[in-house]
Amino acid sequence: MITDAARYAPLAPGWLAGPPPLLSRAQRHWLFRPGALTAGLRQLGRVRLEVLAEYAEGARADEACAMRIAAGSPVWVREVLMSIDGVDGVPARSLTPLRASHGPWQGMRRLSTRPLADMLYHDRTVQRSPFACRRLSPEVPFHATAARVLAARPGARADVWARRSVFWRLGEPLLVAEGFLPAFWEIAGRRPAPPLRPHQRTPGAR
Repeated sequence: MITDAARYAPLAPGWLAGPPPLLSRAQRHWLFRPGALTAGLRQLGRVRLEVLAEYAEGARADEACAMRIAAGSPVWVREVLMSIDGVDGVPARSLTPLRASHGPWQGMRRLSTRPLADMLYHDRTVQRSPFACRRLSPEVPFHATAARVLAARPGARADVWARRSVFWRLGEPLLVAEGFLPAFWEIAGRRPAPPLRPHQRTPGAR
């Protein structure tokens, strides 16, 4: 049974519940692709995950709205970067209330370089919300994560589309945002979008 909280996309100003017309077919696929993202990335090449940072902070308004918690509430943040065949392609930012990082989502603190999928897709009590997407801009906390990666690559365009969804377990949210750098679209464009396997399909999935 899907809980009420898991029925809704994690919207906030600028976030969209569906793909805008300007997106390409490939962008629509990756921004709203269900299932574990790392599984899809592995169909494109060898995936490596690097942990950029893990820390506690106060929830920013944009992310607090998505998790349905008060702005400023303490949260635990994990930022990672996924590369494909040595090319940095997908930064990700995950966060949960600090109390939940010692409770229902304590596994988040023990992942090291393993992907979140290792703890999300083997637990029937975990429910996932629909996706929201947007082009990143400075007022979005996740923008800083992507910007730090791009800053190390002179000449890289800063046009980054991202998606996010909320996983719920025992009433506690885990917000996961994933951005697709320009280099990712170059890799993805070399082959058709990988087909979804049966277990990755969800009712109404695009």
